[in-house]
Amino acid sequence: MIVDDHAMLRHGMAMLINMEPDMEIFAEADDGGEALAILKKNGQVDIVLLDITLKTVSGLEIIKNMHAYFPELPVLFVSMHDEVIYAERALRAGARGYVMKQEPGEVLINAIREVLKGNVFLSKNMYEKLLNRVATRGAEPKQLLNTLTPSEFEVLHLIGSGHSSQEIAKLLSRSIKTIETHRFNIRSKLNLKDSADLIRYATRCISEEH
Repeated sequence: MIVDDHAMLRHGMAMLINMEPDMEIFAEADDGGEALAILKKNGQVDIVLLDITLKTVSGLEIIKNMHAYFPELPVLFVSMHDEVIYAERALRAGARGYVMKQEPGEVLINAIREVLKGNVFLSKNMYEKLLNRVATRGAEPKQLLNTLTPSEFEVLHLIGSGHSSQEIAKLLSRSIKTIETHRFNIRSKLNLKDSADLIRYATRCISEEH
C-alpha cells in the first residue's frame, strides 16, 4: 500500500511497482486515517510505503498508530526529505527503511525487496553515518532533540530551512496557532530563551546534519 498525499506521485510509484512480475499495489491512501481504515478492513497488505509529510499528521505519528494495530507490518518511508535529517528518527519510530524520492526507480524496488526479506534498507552513505554515530556515541551534543515529538522535530527542521510560521502552517496544513504552540514547546524542551535563539539553533542544527 502507498500512503502519499500527492496523487501523481502515488500513481507513478504504483506503475513502477506493478511492472514487477511479483509485485502489485493493493491499495493507495492520501492520509493516515484512510490508510488505517484500509488496513483494518483488508489483511492483504505486505508492506506500506509511507511519506513523512501528509495532509493531516506526520508519517512519524502514523507509523505508531499502524504498529499499535499491526505490530509486524513492515513500513518503508519514501520521502522528499533528506534522509540525513529524518532516517534515524524513522527507524526509531519503527520503520524498516528510508528511500528519498529523488532516487532512481530501481532503488525503490530494491528497498522494497530488502524490507520484505526482513532487512533494513538505507543508502550506503546513511549506513556509514549511523555506524559512525554509534562508534562516537560518547557525548551526544543533541540529546535534547530526542525529547521532541515528530511534529515538533518537523517544525524545527522547517525553521532551520528558513521558513516562517505562516509558511510552515501552509506546508503542513496546520493552523498558525498550532505552529506557534510547537515553537513554544521546542523552545522549552531545548532551553532556548527566545525566537531568535530558536532560529539560530535550528539553522545550526540543520547545517551540522549536512
